[in-house]
Amino acid sequence: MSEQPQLHWTEGDTPHGAAWRSENGQPAPRRVVVADDTMTADAAWRLACEGTALLWRGDYHNARQLLQAMARRADRRPKKGADKARPLAESFHLHRMAQAQRARTLGMLLIPVEEGGHIALRRAPEVREALAEAFGDEHAVLLKAPFVFALRELLGLIGAHEWRRKGVMVPALGDRIHPWYGVFSPIRGEYLDLIARAPLPSTARAFDIGAGTGVIAALLARRGVQQVVATDLSPRALGCARDNLARLGLDARVEVTEADLFPPGRAPLVVCNPPWVPAKPTAAVEQAVYDPDSRMLRGFLSGLAAHLEEGGEGWLILSDLAEHLGLRSRDELLGWIEAAGLKVLGRDDIRPRHGKAADETDPLYKARAAEITSLWRLGVRGA
Repeated sequence: MSEQPQLHWTEGDTPHGAAWRSENGQPAPRRVVVADDTMTADAAWRLACEGTALLWRGDYHNARQLLQAMARRADRRPKKGADKARPLAESFHLHRMAQAQRARTLGMLLIPVEEGGHIALRRAPEVREALAEAFGDEHAVLLKAPFVFALRELLGLIGAHEWRRKGVMVPALGDRIHPWYGVFSPIRGEYLDLIARAPLPSTARAFDIGAGTGVIAALLARRGVQQVVATDLSPRALGCARDNLARLGLDARVEVTEADLFPPGRAPLVVCNPPWVPAKPTAAVEQAVYDPDSRMLRGFLSGLAAHLEEGGEGWLILSDLAEHLGLRSRDELLGWIEAAGLKVLGRDDIRPRHGKAADETDPLYKARAAEITSLWRLGVRGA
């Protein structure tokens, strides 16, 4: 593990310091004050907006209530819905900037974690197991010394621990998937419905590019594909996929391997569900949604022909949300397909079922309401 950045503060006229941990890549705050149960929400919000972090020394549950009060202040501006006169691309970028600023400000409420992973605050939960799950091999090194973590991130870590324990029911699979911290959960099931109903070109072998939780590889194996090779670059995703496939009893038929996109060789079916929006992620888990310059999408398309067996199909799972936001055009996508020596064999579409698609107060409502997720069946041109 690389050397941890340090957080410094003064407490009782005595200088203190501890390692700083941020999964979102936020730098250690430069200004830190000690706060406790006497801190009002208005004072906390003002300090946080000024860039001053609050190192909490009071009751843990009071810290959670204070964070909720700060969040209400962050969301105090009334929702006006989408500005019809504003281009959607501009609305998207403004929305992302507002989200990032909100996250930075709420991330100013800090929780100290002692050596061994203990939080020495009244009514604090035991988080050692959640820390061990989230940080994996770094866990032993991390717990050798005290460190400081934003309460907002800590709550996300605890929530991910519960998701991992309980799992997420995936109707298309007829079973549960257990997402790990930092690995995108398959909560939007419509894209899996597309995979579940598309005619298989072969049941001999398939590649799953970008395994994530392993849900697509599991679905292909459940549909009868005899050998699946699932790839990813993220150590968390690789561990998560292997864990889920073992839980489902499919690990003998699915090989999970580290690779940047394709494994060696060819297959009659190659499936990829790349990030749908060409934008910069601000946290590790967002890498499943945001992909600068559509790197993974373009990499999949440009390398697909070299990894398809004769007569094989590449399945591209992609939402057109980026098109409605003005971030990528349909002509661009079709141009990339043609430039890669591919042709479109067919396409199956499905509407989203998530709540934001019907929320007219959402600044991106117009794009979300028009969104369609598609399974593009691609083949090699001239084959």
